[in-house]
Amino acid sequence: MPIDVHQELSWRGLVHQVTDPALPGLLAGESFTAYIGFDPTADSLHVGHLQQICTLRRLQDAGHRPIALVGGGTGMVGDPSGRSEERVLLTAEVLAANREAIRAQLARFLDFSSGAALLADNYEWLGSTGLLEFLRDVGKHFSVNEMVRKDSVRVRLETREQGLSYTEFSYMLLQSWDFVVLHDRYGCRLQLGGSDQWGNITEGVELLRRLRSVSAFGLTSPLVTKADGSKFGKTATGTVWLDPARTSPYAFFQFWLGTADAEIGDYLRRFSFLDREAVCALDRATAERPERREAQRVLARELTSAVHGAKEAARAEAASAVLFTEDISGLDAATLEAALADAPSTPVPVTTLEAGLPLVDAVVAAGLAGGRGAARRELQAGALYVNNRRETEERDLTPADALHGRFVVLRRGKRTQHVLALQR
Repeated sequence: MPIDVHQELSWRGLVHQVTDPALPGLLAGESFTAYIGFDPTADSLHVGHLQQICTLRRLQDAGHRPIALVGGGTGMVGDPSGRSEERVLLTAEVLAANREAIRAQLARFLDFSSGAALLADNYEWLGSTGLLEFLRDVGKHFSVNEMVRKDSVRVRLETREQGLSYTEFSYMLLQSWDFVVLHDRYGCRLQLGGSDQWGNITEGVELLRRLRSVSAFGLTSPLVTKADGSKFGKTATGTVWLDPARTSPYAFFQFWLGTADAEIGDYLRRFSFLDREAVCALDRATAERPERREAQRVLARELTSAVHGAKEAARAEAASAVLFTEDISGLDAATLEAALADAPSTPVPVTTLEAGLPLVDAVVAAGLAGGRGAARRELQAGALYVNNRRETEERDLTPADALHGRFVVLRRGKRTQHVLALQR
């Protein structure tokens, strides 16, 4: 039985606004070509993009044709939506390299064989469209009065220090033109995005109506938020990327494993491909046995497998299980090395430990505390561990602390650890 994709998206909390109340019925009765854009402003996507990547996958699973639009052209301009300052503009060479890296990441989720899903780059048409032609054919259809009422523009205009450059102001026109071109080339009639894209999407729908007399549609999803109000996808060490060279599979697994109980049900719906029965069972497990973190483990396993492959997910989970046991001193060297392979680490000369390395200094160097004072407070609170054994007093680390003469495992709290790797 075909999947009712709007019903599926609604159940998963992925529908914020639609441009036409007829869209749900149309999605259930016919096949749509739909797109979401990704600006290649870095050489990797990050977990903040995952919701939209998964939405494209859900569309494909329901029998629709998704287009992943890599914004090689709009990436040169920068979208002001949701930003308090202007982006740093990148060169064409950097954007091209970023674009190719992103293509590979998208291919892990979407089936591009035989045109089932499409990859497009708007530089192909934006890079060859003349200014006078663009102003004549596109610009005349936009009202500046209407544009400045859009939230993405209004907020920046009201910020006197930064304001809004004409470059960014033009972004709405470029994105709207993308929709027209994708319709002309591929029959695309649906654009999706985060709720911050609503203004851009509605302008694209209107431009298609004016230029092509076509009924096009838009659908936005709520932005992902964290229960404590902090930015989703950010950790103490920075953004969580999909590229293993930027964020290791182990750190990626740990990010999802650390999801708060208040957020896990929402994240399972938005990011996983588990069915309703499985998600509801994990909801019950969280309510009845939160200490087991069963739902967090399933989510971490699912997403690490999707992004990095099942083998890397298994390695990350094994490392997590080993590193958080009460006593790791009895592990053989091979098992310990495998468990620590993806954990964050810092090389330390063995001579440093031979001279005696103050524990508080080691904790600061490992990034587990912001300074010696903070490290002492963590120590006094019983939140610091050496080789998973709790420490409560200041002391020096020595070669005797090195497991198999090679590793010292530092930990703060329940889940944040760092390895000192001895160098001889």
